[in-house]
Amino acid sequence: TLSCLMKWFKKFIHVDMDAFFAAVEQRDDPSLKGKPVIVGGDPKSRSVVSTCSYEARKFGIHSAMPTAQAYRLCPQAVFIHPNFEKYSAASKHVMSILRNYSALVEQVSLDEAYLDVTGNKLKIEDPVELAKLIKQHVFAVTKLTCSAGVATAMFLAKIASDFKKPDGLTVVRPGKEIEFLKDLPVRKLPGVGPKTEETLHKLGIKTCGEIRDFSPEKLREHFGKWGPHLLAMAN
Repeated sequence: TLSCLMKWFKKFIHVDMDAFFAAVEQRDDPSLKGKPVIVGGDPKSRSVVSTCSYEARKFGIHSAMPTAQAYRLCPQAVFIHPNFEKYSAASKHVMSILRNYSALVEQVSLDEAYLDVTGNKLKIEDPVELAKLIKQHVFAVTKLTCSAGVATAMFLAKIASDFKKPDGLTVVRPGKEIEFLKDLPVRKLPGVGPKTEETLHKLGIKTCGEIRDFSPEKLREHFGKWGPHLLAMAN
């Protein structure tokens, strides 16, 4: 098939730690394993959820939700005050592992980073092989899982890393980019927030594929300079 013949002209990996703060807490206190863990302030205060474990997510809890609401959804959850010193130390550990694979590592937050592995330190041709090695390495050293996305563009690698969490690996092969994006909701594109999403919906654009039916001029009319950029991503 065409995509098998197409070469990786650029190779990006996006690494995203799974439920990072909660995972660090569960790792450091084995009694928390398998329990709904919520990292955030006191549920009686006006604080919000910083991160929660996958066990807590089953109750509909997510980051940035008020802790009081999280408590109502799951009163049996374990609430833990954030310990940023500890998370920062774990993050430094992870980032130092990533730098073994590429000189081009862009850390975006404590728990995620992009790697350009087009020319990587191990001289491994296949970026998928590299992503598997990175995941194994991170887990072996930190006992924490991460999800990875592999693609020819950074934003595609980021979308892909979110696909099969936790401990996922999603690959967008060269030549398959448009197919991968086609049916995804527009909200998946980086930079598309609630307002942009609402405007796109009003134009009848629900999926990334539908953006491609519009001209750059038409999109510029509604979104300014951001319009043609949306189209470029969809293409």
